[in-house]
Amino acid sequence: MARVVGMFKTLRTHWKKSTVGVCLCAWGGSWVYGKHCDNLLRRAACQEAQVFGNQSIPSSMQVKKATVFLNPAACKGKARNLFEKNAAPILHLSGLDVTIVKTDYEGQAKKLLELMENTDLIIIAGGDGTVQEVITGLLRRADEAAFSKIPIGFIPLGKTSTLSHTLYPESTNQVQCITNATLAILKGETVPLDILQIKGEKEQPVFAVTGLRWGSYRDTGVKVSKYWYLGPLKTKAAHLFSTLKKWPQKHQASLMYLGPTERPPEESEEKLPRAPLYVRIYRRLLQYWSHPAKEVPQEAAHEAWKEMKLSTIELSITTRNRKLDLTHTEDFMNICIEPDTVSKGNFINRGSQKMLDPQMCPEGSLCLQASKCILKLPEGTEGFFGLDSEEYEAMPVEVKLLPRKLRFFCDPQRRKQGLQAAVKYQQLW
Repeated sequence: MARVVGMFKTLRTHWKKSTVGVCLCAWGGSWVYGKHCDNLLRRAACQEAQVFGNQSIPSSMQVKKATVFLNPAACKGKARNLFEKNAAPILHLSGLDVTIVKTDYEGQAKKLLELMENTDLIIIAGGDGTVQEVITGLLRRADEAAFSKIPIGFIPLGKTSTLSHTLYPESTNQVQCITNATLAILKGETVPLDILQIKGEKEQPVFAVTGLRWGSYRDTGVKVSKYWYLGPLKTKAAHLFSTLKKWPQKHQASLMYLGPTERPPEESEEKLPRAPLYVRIYRRLLQYWSHPAKEVPQEAAHEAWKEMKLSTIELSITTRNRKLDLTHTEDFMNICIEPDTVSKGNFINRGSQKMLDPQMCPEGSLCLQASKCILKLPEGTEGFFGLDSEEYEAMPVEVKLLPRKLRFFCDPQRRKQGLQAAVKYQQLW
């Protein structure tokens, strides 16, 4: 009893040191418990991957080859450690023949894709910038028609991983997010995603999964990290300082666009059984003896281009990949033209919202739907576009939608939700 009383007297006398010690012990216990939970997640994911690795395959079938494009610089240089600790063991236990290609500098992935040999899977380990580089290199190939059919997996390791919100369930735990994405690749469920082709007058085309942004919110968002010393106020501070340098901030351009196009039925991946020999002979004879059909000349369909002059604080051209929905009967991209009559207070508040949701189209904006558009900028226009969080010099460009161009691995639950939405849509109509 005397010891307990003595201990309380000591704590009371040195209450400052005691408070600091309790806080440190609580933080240390929380950190250790978090590491323990992460290890349990990794163990469960590896056990699930081992099930795939233990499956027997026919002797005539080769082991699937997976080519991983890893950007070690993603997530402030932590991507390599995150991949090797959370994703690599799962891939190796699954029985895949894994080849890891590490990029050393920006733009290298585009060049490596030109030299890539045949593979069964392409896995992108990085952020939005890595995805943009890989799909650009893939679709620039001369044989892109064949390579674009290869399914693509995405392991979110970057600071910005917009695509993960579409393909996988939301999770605040980074380890769980990475392991879920890696397991989704093994489960084999895929969804088709739209791609934007952005082409300048002289440059090679660039491709994007999310979209293009041009305007003041994007320019200010890039500078937010410079004010890191302001902590949670850095976002509002960056937008406030932006209004002090130049106001009003207007971006003028000319826009031509075509309306949506009807979505053709999706081709079935299942091959039909070959017809019997006598049926094939009958079809050949019928084709040989039948009179050739007269070709009716068709007039080229006139494309109804619409043109408009715009003055905006920000323009965004985005795909509809953000919300996985298989109900659409038309193919189009969304064009959001925000008004340039924004007060400084609204600019600061809206800028903070756009940091969390870059694709937000505020109330009062002009929203258009287009399958193709041409953006013409006045001479001497300076600044940059944001293509999937990557900067490109602003110039006149043609943006074209490539509907359902690439197939990405996704969580089976996500695909199920999209199919359920399609069934409900058909029942309503």
